[in-house]
Amino acid sequence: MDKTIKTIIGIFVSIILLSGTFAGGFIVGHLMPSSGQLPFSNAIPAPYTPPTVTTDQQASTPSELQTLFVPFWEAWNIVHEQYVEQPIDDIALMRGAIRGMMDTLGDEQTFYMEPTVYDNAASQLEGEYDGIGAYVDLDSDYLTIVSPIAGSPAEAVGLKPGDKIVIIDGEDMTGVNPEQARQKVIGPAGTVVKISVAREGESQLMEFTITRARINIASVTGKLLKNDIAYVDINTFGDKTTDELHTTLDELLAQNPKGIIIDLRFNPGGYLTTAVEVTSEFVEDGVILYEQYGDGTRDSYSALDNVQATDLPIVVLINEGSASASEILAGALQDYDRATLVGVQSYGKGSVQQWMPLSNNQGAARVTIAKWLTPKERAIDHVGLTPDVYVTISEEDYLAERDPQLDAAIETLRAILNGTAPPTSMPTPLNTPIP
Repeated sequence: MDKTIKTIIGIFVSIILLSGTFAGGFIVGHLMPSSGQLPFSNAIPAPYTPPTVTTDQQASTPSELQTLFVPFWEAWNIVHEQYVEQPIDDIALMRGAIRGMMDTLGDEQTFYMEPTVYDNAASQLEGEYDGIGAYVDLDSDYLTIVSPIAGSPAEAVGLKPGDKIVIIDGEDMTGVNPEQARQKVIGPAGTVVKISVAREGESQLMEFTITRARINIASVTGKLLKNDIAYVDINTFGDKTTDELHTTLDELLAQNPKGIIIDLRFNPGGYLTTAVEVTSEFVEDGVILYEQYGDGTRDSYSALDNVQATDLPIVVLINEGSASASEILAGALQDYDRATLVGVQSYGKGSVQQWMPLSNNQGAARVTIAKWLTPKERAIDHVGLTPDVYVTISEEDYLAERDPQLDAAIETLRAILNGTAPPTSMPTPLNTPIP
């Protein structure tokens, strides 16, 4: 996937954009009773003749698809002629149709990105977006705060790690997908969002009124820890990540560290090419990943000539929020014995998506085009990467601002530096599950 998002639009999408479509979804009804009358409705007398598909509608459909699309146009016309609430919002129908078409594929990573969703997602990969400024967990029952970003509106009002967002602008989020809830929280800078959160130790929901702001996030930060250990935190793989990493490594390597900790926790990924560029900072040569397509063909991506740190031992922190490009980096370093992974099983997103913008600023089609494999041809989709050193971090740890995973990473790296454990046999980790 190139950093320049491709703009190829398939023929079905072209049909949708040129003419509009009818939103798919569930229909809940009753079987027709023996009397032939539909309960609580005006029965349509038999024989029923569907609306006529117009010449313009047929002309807007490619000739080879005209028969296939007759029921669609009939449904479109029924809605416009018979639906009780008029006039019909054609844009809403068009977007709903795209959404329904993508959902039918049954791939959670393939979906329609409405304009606001697409714009926000693209902005975040550029290192800035409008919102409240907080890292969140999308795998819980509610949208859950992992940590507010320093200097953000979320930090200013007092949101804390572990807060579960139960109500957004008066709407109960119970049963709502956390990603959908997240989309309700983000919004234009200067606008207000009201949320109610459940916080451990509080018997009542806590209410917050937050004014959204423009959030600028450095994708890479770093510092020198005690014992001459360089700590590098990569939170996304976006437009600026490669340059920011290069600058951060320049500053840290000038201080002669003995080893490096790379923190990929809650890094959801980003551009594939950025993942290759970042991995190439630590791997001198060899394949970084394979991209395998549905027809069995594959492409390979090899290390680039921009290596900076090939001789220092590395520990990589991963967790359940480390996905996609994060797993490309961590998987390659693990396969080449360049790093020891510390934390918990990663997310397991071993597929590649293209975001293909649609015409007239109508969002984008996000489509899975391939699966990717690690250098040793491991498929991690829906599986994830297994850490070499398993360490959990609890909600109590978050609340107490403890980080046992980072502690374990430091201890693991010290053990490697002291020669007390080879890279393939790490010391007994903290919080190791009992078999």
